[in-house]
Amino acid sequence: MKVAVAGCCHGALDKMYETLELLQRRHNVRPDLLLCCGDFQAVRNEADLRCMAVPAKYRHMQTFYRYYSGEKKAPVLTVFIGGNHEASNHLQELPYGGWVAPNIYYLGYAGVVRFRGVRIGGISGIFKSHDYRKGHFECPPYNQQTIRSAYHVRNIEVFKLKQLKRPIDIFMSHDWPRSIYHYGNKKQLLKMKSFFRQEVESNTLGSPAASELLQHLKPTYWFSAHLHVKFAAFMQHETNSKEELPKATKFLALDKCLPHRDFLQIIDVEHDPNAGDSLEYDAEWIAVLKATNSLVNVTQSSWNMPEKNGLHAKWDYSVTEEAIKEVLEELNHDLKIPCNFTLTAACYDPSKPQKNMEPVHTINPQTTEFCAQFGLTDINDRIQQAKEEGSGRGECEEEEEEEMDSTGSAEEPSEYNTDNSGLSSFNPDEIMLDEDGGDEDLSTCSVDPSPDHPPEFSTSFSDIRIMPDSMAVSSDDAMDSNNEELEKAGGSKQVEEKSPTERSLKRIGGDENGNSGVKKIKRRNQAIYAAEDEED
Repeated sequence: MKVAVAGCCHGALDKMYETLELLQRRHNVRPDLLLCCGDFQAVRNEADLRCMAVPAKYRHMQTFYRYYSGEKKAPVLTVFIGGNHEASNHLQELPYGGWVAPNIYYLGYAGVVRFRGVRIGGISGIFKSHDYRKGHFECPPYNQQTIRSAYHVRNIEVFKLKQLKRPIDIFMSHDWPRSIYHYGNKKQLLKMKSFFRQEVESNTLGSPAASELLQHLKPTYWFSAHLHVKFAAFMQHETNSKEELPKATKFLALDKCLPHRDFLQIIDVEHDPNAGDSLEYDAEWIAVLKATNSLVNVTQSSWNMPEKNGLHAKWDYSVTEEAIKEVLEELNHDLKIPCNFTLTAACYDPSKPQKNMEPVHTINPQTTEFCAQFGLTDINDRIQQAKEEGSGRGECEEEEEEEMDSTGSAEEPSEYNTDNSGLSSFNPDEIMLDEDGGDEDLSTCSVDPSPDHPPEFSTSFSDIRIMPDSMAVSSDDAMDSNNEELEKAGGSKQVEEKSPTERSLKRIGGDENGNSGVKKIKRRNQAIYAAEDEED
């Protein structure tokens, strides 16, 4: 089947779907599935904009709300992960994944699903070491710290994914796995993004957690975004035994969704011709969620996942074939994910702007149903219970720590000692965010004054490439003479056509600034919407 993969969407759904329609019209290529690698921006209303970690001038409604309201419907099944510029309050409603609109599915903090027999996994957010060992404690209304920490990857999600034994076909992360650039054309990468050099040479660019998952899962494909540059790599994995067949991962990072950007990739993926066309649960993943349910943590306490180090009674939470069989029996062997999308917030009305709309902490019926079906902890319900008891960082958190004594320990050192989710150097192609809030104003909400008249993207397209069956990528700069071939590896065919139940809750208390002596850390973010600024 044909799978389209997109980089950072930034809410430009119309742009993506128009491009796919153009592809079909001009080249008779119709993808069966669309994957988006984060910064999807599922913004429903003005309150959602206030929960998106970008400077106020970049808070534009874009077009997702039309798909949320039912005015439009995604023409192709769309599956996405979260990035670092999201309506975090919306995605937080679906920690285990769910529908954000008809035909648009979010994978959750981490998740695995199946489509036509193809196993697709992903992890949302970006890596920051100072939040990595915390629980998912954030909830709206966010403050200057939690609006950012809400999208930081947590060790429990990585731990869950590492319990998987069955092969993964496709995996998505927002930030790149650390070290992946050593398996592609570094010279060409640094030619396009010279400010990456320091981090590439010191091997600190990207996420160490994603790198750990890459080495463990060894998926056939790994797709990322975040750095706004297209980059292909080919990683041959080491085998653990002579009997194990060698595995390799084809890695591709996608550019952001803007006119004249090569932001879409089409790949052919082997699938089960006898499988249905519905998105399905993955039985092993559900079994892993059930097995690790006791590890759920909704506090700011830092603790490591269970390890075989003498401190934990249990450290292996991988599941048996019997456990997987039990999941199948619970579902009567019907793995189809129910189409149970529900509106949980008012939809943006261009004729009646609500600039003072406040975000609220919402428990989504999809999550309630999912947790009840599989006996899982509803993370948002747990957070709400803690807040109702006036816990913050008080009694409830102490009780949680007592519950975790047999599984986790706050005394253990972190797996990762550095905080390098990406570059410390200046990247002129991304939004600039001050870690301590800087120019971020959560009390104001800037809305695009004319959301019904988005830029006419369809006037010029150079956005799609079709990937060949294999990507021949050098493993070191010794192959830099093959730059031309490597560019072709990213895509052999390009479209060059030109054509025209809620309530507001107080945030959990606590000071998150004690994790680092550096008070102001600049992310390598600026001008994601540079093209829009030029138009303005």
